[in-house]
Amino acid sequence: MPQLLKGSKKLLNAWAFYDWANSVYSLVIASAIFPIYYQALFKSANIATVSILGGSIRSTPLISYTTAAAFLVVALISPFLSGIADYVGNKKNFMKFFCYLGAFSCIGLYFFTLDNIYFSLLCYFFGLIGFWGSLVFYNSYLPDIAFPEQQDRVSARGYSMGYIGSVVLLLFNLWMVMFPQHFGFGEGGEASMRAMKWSFVTVGIWWILFSQYSFYFLPKGNKSGKKVSSKIILNGFRELGGVYRSLSANLQLKRYLAAFFVYSMAVQTVMLVATYFGEQEIAWGGDDAKVIGLILSILIIQLVAVLGAILTSRASERFGNILVLVVINIIWVCICVYAYFIDTPTQFYATAGVVGLVMGGIQSLSRSTYSKFLPQTKDTTSYFSFYDVAEKIGIVVGMVLYGFIDQLTGSMRNSILFLVLFFITGVILLLRVPRNKNN
Repeated sequence: MPQLLKGSKKLLNAWAFYDWANSVYSLVIASAIFPIYYQALFKSANIATVSILGGSIRSTPLISYTTAAAFLVVALISPFLSGIADYVGNKKNFMKFFCYLGAFSCIGLYFFTLDNIYFSLLCYFFGLIGFWGSLVFYNSYLPDIAFPEQQDRVSARGYSMGYIGSVVLLLFNLWMVMFPQHFGFGEGGEASMRAMKWSFVTVGIWWILFSQYSFYFLPKGNKSGKKVSSKIILNGFRELGGVYRSLSANLQLKRYLAAFFVYSMAVQTVMLVATYFGEQEIAWGGDDAKVIGLILSILIIQLVAVLGAILTSRASERFGNILVLVVINIIWVCICVYAYFIDTPTQFYATAGVVGLVMGGIQSLSRSTYSKFLPQTKDTTSYFSFYDVAEKIGIVVGMVLYGFIDQLTGSMRNSILFLVLFFITGVILLLRVPRNKNN
């Protein structure tokens, strides 16, 4: 088929639709069903720790450290892979590879058990790598398919579609978990656990099927125009080094990246541990109430995040990207301080609503702000790889610190409060970013 023109409605929709396809991972696996299933495994086995690599570790630090390890791998391989993708002009093939890696790993979570902990964590590990690895290439398409004046809105559209699509599947999964007898799983707690396992399978199938629409319309990628040589393996690292050196001539981009590194570290950590926090620290009054309450909280976050992404996009047009990001970071400070004191479902729901409002906004606006600050170049993948590396290393630092404080103090509340420091630092660094009439 002929390649669609940059800025065309069909191309923009095809790009945004990948959010619909892959966001079921971030909701069902990272945020909702899997954390509940994971903690339920420990409770049903009546144990608080598990033996791994010759030591004993609590459930939440274990998943925090595994998450950090996966993000470290993504941070190390993404510049290498993205440089190759730009070099040979086939970023779509790389995006497909990570999509399928993540999707099949989600299906593999069906076999997650404490008795088979190494294989189980490996599936979780590769699912995360597949999701975030594909986003390196997905995000890099934004300046290729949209003009600068379109980028804020199409970025927000992608996140909005992701939130809506993931909620659709989560509602179906919730039906499976709460009424397992309707799906032939039987009745009782064991039946609900089987339903959770099948929900992981639905994520993989959904991700594979709906991504095909994006893969059909997205262009293959931009070729660098350089002659292929034996040095291609190291090309990604050279490209990353070139991006780093170019920051010295772009003070705006350099200071923005520093701010993004710090506040994104805290945002992503909160998003990754929110359900584990709710499961351990909130008095739900029973297992069924806990499952329903946690999933409803995630649904609140997702639905409000759609509104948050749209409102933030509109606010950025009026007040500028940087000022809006400063305000959002200040709201995050208030959220973390308040979260330290909550212990009832009502308080958790209220917090979830505010988190959703600022979560959708900060993710969407951070991506489009970076895109606006980029210099004119065809090498967009390497620039977005640098962006993703900063984000992933930040997550590694955030998750390790979170897990360490949790393990040291025995409470996730202390870890949440510690994240306030990152949001405050993010505000200070954002205020140092040079501004003009467009941002």
